[in-house]
Amino acid sequence: MLFNTSIFFIFLLITFVFYWFSAKYNNKLSKSVLLTASYIFYGWWDWRFLILIVISSLTDFVIGKYLFRSPKKSTRKLLLAASLLVNIGILFFFKYFNFFIDSFQAVSGIDINKSWSTLNIILPVGISFYTFQTLSYTIDIYRNRITPTRSLLTFFTFVAFFPQLVAGPIERAGRLIPQFEKRPTFEYTQATSGLKLMLWGFFKKMVIADQLAKIVNAVYAQPDQFGSLGIVFATLLFGYQIYCDFSGYSDIAIGTARLFGIELMTNFKTPYLATSFREFWHRWHISLSTWFRDYVYIPLGGNRGNSVFWMRNIFITFVVSGLWHGANITFLIWGALHGLFLIIEHFISKGIKINRKLKSRLGWIITFLLVNMSWIFFRAESWQHIKKLAIGIAFNHKSGNFTSFLIKEGHFSDAGRMLLLIFPVFILIEFLMKEKSFDEFLSGFSRPLQWGIFYLIIVVILFFGVLNAAPQFIYFQF
Repeated sequence: MLFNTSIFFIFLLITFVFYWFSAKYNNKLSKSVLLTASYIFYGWWDWRFLILIVISSLTDFVIGKYLFRSPKKSTRKLLLAASLLVNIGILFFFKYFNFFIDSFQAVSGIDINKSWSTLNIILPVGISFYTFQTLSYTIDIYRNRITPTRSLLTFFTFVAFFPQLVAGPIERAGRLIPQFEKRPTFEYTQATSGLKLMLWGFFKKMVIADQLAKIVNAVYAQPDQFGSLGIVFATLLFGYQIYCDFSGYSDIAIGTARLFGIELMTNFKTPYLATSFREFWHRWHISLSTWFRDYVYIPLGGNRGNSVFWMRNIFITFVVSGLWHGANITFLIWGALHGLFLIIEHFISKGIKINRKLKSRLGWIITFLLVNMSWIFFRAESWQHIKKLAIGIAFNHKSGNFTSFLIKEGHFSDAGRMLLLIFPVFILIEFLMKEKSFDEFLSGFSRPLQWGIFYLIIVVILFFGVLNAAPQFIYFQF
């Protein structure tokens, strides 16, 4: 079930009414409503995927209990290993099995039986997200940072909570489970705040991301037809497409959760205004970057030891992060590039002393350009596709027919009008929101003006948004 469909609004309304009606009588009943709704939401794609969520949830609920009770370090390690084996094993099979089989076959030259190398494995939606969420639960119990919940219902709801189930934010048990354990109380201001944030998320997704996708998809499908400037421009547009697509999803998820009295963590903070790669990763997909920091980078040693060990830890963390995004060499390269960017930035910033303002401005330009151009590896479908794009950028200097996607039959297309009229306004709003949440940004306006902004956003979505196709969110594939 997609957020940007009419069926989701019907589903949300029914769930909202049943949840708050049941919350008047019994907290367990309201959680049962939420869990049932979450399973319906997820099972809408394929009910068979629910089996995997139940297996992961039940495994870590049981292991969490025994982990907390076990005083012996060896037993605790075995229990943690069991959790890792089950969760990573399921993730590996569904997401990476064919990738590693094909890679081994290519490197070794051994022709593995086709029945192994061409398994038709369907990737369950959101498996990377909920696997990391449930894994953090057992790891945190092992580290004695949290105590396990006694309620199977609470834990299952924590894993499957539908607003953030398929694309995050990746929540921690210590933050989310206590919210499910207390009796919910409806707060009008929290609910209205959630609706406002959802509206902003739909604007980013349906108006900005989906209109930019028309241009990006056309150029990346036939890069030889558009020349180097067309490919570079499309890549920069993809940077905003993926940002508005994913941050739009996060806003809708956070806003939806508020309708049920639940606060999810902030996942994006205007990342393209970052003045360094380090700052960028403090602002982009925050729930994932902090997950890798806490469960990969720090266990590897973090910044302890000499520079060689630190560089190793950074590089491994980002390569694994790239692999998390997808079973493709393109994602590995993308992750490795960001690791290299951070390492080079670290040593350059230590060796060069310049004016702070100049450093900030130069840092923003360099970070913005390199981050956005590295998206070419993220968007490309294969290594061959990357080579084709690179050749186009380096040697194909024809102007192409790029404007044909902006102007059709003498008139601006929907994507063209959005790019010229709406996109600049969005960039300005992003600049004004650098250190503010959406609520804080709106609070600077009078109430009548706030309502005017809301109505204007609705009108813009209706006139400029992609309403018919209901494109899937990019991060659903991960």
